[in-house]
Amino acid sequence: MEILEAFDLTGSLRAAAELAGCDHKTVAHWVAVRDAAGGGLPVSSRPRPVVDRFAAKIEELVKRSRGKIRADKAHETLVAMGYMGSERTTRRAVAEAKRRWRQGYGRRYRPWIPEPGLWMQWDYGDGPMVAGRSTVLFCAWLAWSRFRVVLPLWDKTMPSVIGLDRALRTFGAAPTYALTDNEKTVSVDQVCGIAVRNPQIVSVGRHYGLTVATCVPADPESKGGSEATVRIARADLVPTDHNLRPAYGDFAELESECEAFCARVNAREHRITRRPPAVMLGEERERMHPLGSVPHTVCFGQTRKVDRQSTISVGSAIYSVASTLVEERVWARAHGSELIIVHADSPEGPREVARHELTTPGRPRIKDEHYPPRPAGALERKPRARSRDEQAFLTLGPGAEGWLIKAAAAGATRVRRKMAEAVDLAKLHGVDQVEHALEVCAEAGRFADGDLGAILAHEQSATVIAFPARVSEDASLQRSTRSWEGFGR
Repeated sequence: MEILEAFDLTGSLRAAAELAGCDHKTVAHWVAVRDAAGGGLPVSSRPRPVVDRFAAKIEELVKRSRGKIRADKAHETLVAMGYMGSERTTRRAVAEAKRRWRQGYGRRYRPWIPEPGLWMQWDYGDGPMVAGRSTVLFCAWLAWSRFRVVLPLWDKTMPSVIGLDRALRTFGAAPTYALTDNEKTVSVDQVCGIAVRNPQIVSVGRHYGLTVATCVPADPESKGGSEATVRIARADLVPTDHNLRPAYGDFAELESECEAFCARVNAREHRITRRPPAVMLGEERERMHPLGSVPHTVCFGQTRKVDRQSTISVGSAIYSVASTLVEERVWARAHGSELIIVHADSPEGPREVARHELTTPGRPRIKDEHYPPRPAGALERKPRARSRDEQAFLTLGPGAEGWLIKAAAAGATRVRRKMAEAVDLAKLHGVDQVEHALEVCAEAGRFADGDLGAILAHEQSATVIAFPARVSEDASLQRSTRSWEGFGR
């Protein structure tokens, strides 16, 4: 039993000592200490005579740095002043001084209770390398429902910021305010602590009916929700030694992985709300205003119509786009040494569909992946049956196709009659034997009448002469060749 608990129970020093198993003088000592402390035991403090003489200087350093100074830097200053203590003692003293400074001057936090449909946040994070190029992760987050959207982008330029349209269409509606960092695409300057908005982002906000606000510069705590979204997305999507994720083969694979990540985190129960964000989004969407059917395209560049060859012309230079966009309207803009092409009329919102190096007239930029597989040319054309007789011949196998190609190239006569003869022979002797005979005919260049039957009959009646077997020298009875040493002398 505890000493003080035993004394409070019995009211006697000796009785309490007997219950606690100690001397009654020990009980008297701790009762006196408690009474002197006002009912509680004093907090023991370990004296540090070496550092106590410099306590005022440590307090000054912590206050001047607003609690940011490192213990090793404070130790260097104290050593220059004649301090003889260890660095470990300095670390403890600085930590105690920082603790007292935070109690008096530290930042105080109040829980944020968001209103449904009022706030969203977005931020950027460094994405993985794809095809030797760096990418950017656009991370958006609804404050009330905690619904997250992660979109991969190639850069953070203004037209890529309009990728905000894709996030809003994923939400299904637009909130009242959007909080983000002070990127140049959002704020062009800071005057007296007030952010001067980029006129283009103001136009974007008016188009979607939301007000774009920015956090305090160099203060990530003022947008902690989007910071957490970026941190979680990078930990799961960027290949590292911790998650053992392999490198991405192309940009489409990264997009599919981002979609799978969003589906996973939005379907599971959130730690704060104890509800899946996807379920809460349905309730929050009722408090948000609807989106227009036409996305904002003022920053996408110039409009072009994709012609039937799946190309567009910019500055009299030809650039290819995906063949699925024929007769569609796209937007093209030059960024640095590249031409970026965006398709904005899809239900999913604006999406980058092509990116080319800038070129000059007469030197078109064509990518093979924008087109379906090419048909076989004159030298690679494959036989295709157009009648039952031709189909019956081609079903004999690759040997029949090879025979037909070489016979046609050699100018053989009465090819159709010879094809019918091969089909009839296959019924008598089997498909495999006739196909092999056709391969032999093609290799030997024998396309005359009766050649196929002759080769087939030869293969069936010819006897194979076995090559004489040679006895291995390991089974020889000759002991050695030493007796032949004098031969010929």
